[in-house]
Amino acid sequence: MVSLGRSPDLQAGSAMALPPRGRKRRGFGFGLDPNLTLRLEGGAKATLEQGRNRVVVAGVLFAVCFSVIAIRLVGLTLMQGEDVRNYAAMRSVAAEPTRSRAAIYDRNGKLLAANIASWSLYANPRKIDAPKTLARSLNRIMPELSLAGLEADLSSDRKFIWIKRHLTPRQRFEVNRLGEPGLEFEPEERRVYPQGRLVSHVVGFTDVDNHGIAGIERTFDGSLTGERGGEPVTLSLDLRVQHALRDELLRAVSDFQAVGATGVVMDVLSGEVLAMVSLPDFDPNKPQDDPKDALFNRATAGVYEMGSTFKTFTIAMALDLGVVGMENGYDASKPIRVGRFRIRDFHAKNRWLSVPEIYMYSSNIGAAKMAIDVGIDRQQAFMGAIGLLDRPALELPEVAAPILPPRWKTTEAMTISFGHGLSVSPLQTASAVAAMVNGGVMLPATLIRRDPASPLSGRRVISQRTSEKVRRLMRLVVDEGTGGKAAAVGYVVGGKTGSAEKAVNGRYKRDALLTSFIAAFPMNSPRYLVFAMLDEPQGNKSTHNYRTAGWTAAPIVGRTVARIAPILGVEPADEESPEIRNALLVKIKTREGRDAAF
Repeated sequence: MVSLGRSPDLQAGSAMALPPRGRKRRGFGFGLDPNLTLRLEGGAKATLEQGRNRVVVAGVLFAVCFSVIAIRLVGLTLMQGEDVRNYAAMRSVAAEPTRSRAAIYDRNGKLLAANIASWSLYANPRKIDAPKTLARSLNRIMPELSLAGLEADLSSDRKFIWIKRHLTPRQRFEVNRLGEPGLEFEPEERRVYPQGRLVSHVVGFTDVDNHGIAGIERTFDGSLTGERGGEPVTLSLDLRVQHALRDELLRAVSDFQAVGATGVVMDVLSGEVLAMVSLPDFDPNKPQDDPKDALFNRATAGVYEMGSTFKTFTIAMALDLGVVGMENGYDASKPIRVGRFRIRDFHAKNRWLSVPEIYMYSSNIGAAKMAIDVGIDRQQAFMGAIGLLDRPALELPEVAAPILPPRWKTTEAMTISFGHGLSVSPLQTASAVAAMVNGGVMLPATLIRRDPASPLSGRRVISQRTSEKVRRLMRLVVDEGTGGKAAAVGYVVGGKTGSAEKAVNGRYKRDALLTSFIAAFPMNSPRYLVFAMLDEPQGNKSTHNYRTAGWTAAPIVGRTVARIAPILGVEPADEESPEIRNALLVKIKTREGRDAAF
């Protein structure tokens, strides 16, 4: 109970005495005198003591919590900058929902790139008691890691270090068996490429954090990820066609000991690239294991003097402008002297040649004279119209601009007419030739599958009639000229050879050739184009030691056509049927006025 002590203001026997009227009250608002003394007895006193103890305990707990937070903040402040960044980045991966990178497919839905679940290993060296012993154990499990590097990292005073990203299931199992408390795993996703080297230069690859580094992966990096997961990408490539082309290029590189090769297959009516190969290639699952030059895409990032394939453009230009007709020709009986150089023919006939013969026998002399008649300005304008003077637009970051001559005068006009003095990529060459045979319309090349229902936008560069003449001339090269080894029975192949001395450090190497062959089929109604190029092929017994395009590059195209035509639904035809013969017959008048047909 509460006992009230004696006070002058309290009367005996009363509970409380009120102060006189007019006297100001003092105290705590309860009408008590401030001099009042309270004496607690029994349970009341114990209750008050218990409350006071609780206050003290609460204060101590608050102080402890505050100290822990302060110590943690100091620890983070003293932590090395790299540790903070790595630790924060690692924790953010765990805190945020995974933004899965979308898949990449070929035109038929075959998987080219996807994600799989993965685990990455990190350590807190401050929790490791025997760093050297642990380093040896980890090196045994993951021998690709440097033992010295592991010892240095695990012996450091840091709080966070990555040991390895994306362990295999076996490696994770072995690490778990160590039972080391200073090691922990972080769940992640790893990008995988089930087709390996087959489409490496097109698809590209990502870094360890799944950011696009090369190829389609880099171009579509943003759309493949996205805020809520990315959108899948469907390419124009056909894996079956890609495999056939790569297989034939690999065979040729081996047969002719070439330092490299490239090839393209294209739909000439849509601009879709069905296959694109560059050799050497690389494994996108571990690109760091291949030489750096294997990452170079010869089809789009390499620019070359393409040699006599350019005669296709020279003759198409001259025919379309009306400068020459199929019955016209030029004297190719002797070389042309240009300054200190001479333009000569490799397959010299030493006589007057008609326009079809200039193309069929690949006459440099005839092409050079034709270019002079066309004129420098019109030649330059035509080359620009077919996309050979600008960097092509394509869905790859690895696309090079052409190398133009520093000046474009008479000499340059003549050499460009047969493919020297202007360097372009194989893809540019393929796109331009496609326009020569598809009816004369220049279509942009693409690596993305087109919607068949969507309209195509192209620009006319030659007439339909000129395009038909070019088809006949290309067929003539395979039937009667330098491209005979590109024939594929039943598929009416037409094409053009190209052999060019390789330019190294501004000088031509006579013993180093770039050989190429570009073809379309079926030539009576072209649908597909095949291009193949070899870098520095060597002759062998099968070629009688010749190494020019007709011997080395043309056979690649012929075998490729024979393999891919059935895949693409091209029915074999009787090449000697009157319908096909008439569609591709070349009729001319000789210089003497006689009728001739090829």
